[in-house]
Amino acid sequence: MNFGALLRSRYAPCRIAIVVSFSMLPLGAVSAAGYRTPNFVVEAPTEALARKIGDAAEQYRHDLAVEWTGRPLPRWSSPCPITAQVRPGLGAGGATSFVFEKGEVFNWQMSIQGSEERVLDSVLPHEITHTIFASHFRRPLPRWADEGACTTVEHPVERARQHTLLIEFLTTGRGIAFPKMFAMREYPPDVLPLYSQGYSLARFLIERGGRHKFVAFVGAGLDSGDWARALSSHYGVSDPSSLQEVWLDWVRKGCPAPPASLAGPPARPVAGMQASATARGQSPDPLPAPPQPVPSQTAAIATPPRRSIYSLAAARSRVAGGSDPTRKPEARAERSVDSVP
Repeated sequence: MNFGALLRSRYAPCRIAIVVSFSMLPLGAVSAAGYRTPNFVVEAPTEALARKIGDAAEQYRHDLAVEWTGRPLPRWSSPCPITAQVRPGLGAGGATSFVFEKGEVFNWQMSIQGSEERVLDSVLPHEITHTIFASHFRRPLPRWADEGACTTVEHPVERARQHTLLIEFLTTGRGIAFPKMFAMREYPPDVLPLYSQGYSLARFLIERGGRHKFVAFVGAGLDSGDWARALSSHYGVSDPSSLQEVWLDWVRKGCPAPPASLAGPPARPVAGMQASATARGQSPDPLPAPPQPVPSQTAAIATPPRRSIYSLAAARSRVAGGSDPTRKPEARAERSVDSVP
């Protein structure tokens, strides 16, 4: 379905193992060193890198849990193993698996790969957010909501890339009608539009009430199975078809910031956090060229301001004497697997 058609449309006890991944390259290489934190056991090429990844994972786990749910996660009963492949030029990707059973979640496994910079500023926070949602909801989320929300915590360069892909998908007939997207329990064969569209919709909703409201909305939809009612009670939109029209109009106008009365308050730093700089492994490059506008769209869609985890990371980097360059994203595709026996 192309963008114009999508704009005009009117649409009217269990054990589950989840694997969430994004990568075009195989994961799994011999790691040279290990490092353990309260919630993670990291294997990486060097001891220094294992320590850096482990400390960053704990920081993200704390910061992002507070941002999404309002409180830190309790310590897991068993740490999550992280296997990291890190080298310049390696395509960024990751995979996280866990098991839901009788209201519990366990058997964490995480594999990440890419350049040091991209692992630390995009892959790791994306995968950590999957674990936060699993720990909070204790059940699978709708595909668009899970992947879309996890993408909102990636580096702004990666989010800009997702928007560029979104415009491509909407203008080449690969957009997904919202009633169909909300009903999806499996990943579609053409999965990349789900990520880009899910990210854009998650961003749209988060900008209209913040992350806590988004989590409450998803929880209400999961509890009732009535996403129309959840949309109406949390965002004042009657159903997914109506939301689709409002969202498309927002995309067509260049994704403008909502009125201050609709936006949630900016996230506040958590007292007592220790500063930890993120090393940058590659030289900065300019941002990718803006996408060509779709008909009646005014300009490229800007990424949201650096709130929350990235504003904190930038502050820590400045304290440590580092920098916060932007660079061209590495080629990456995202692919997810629903369940395994």
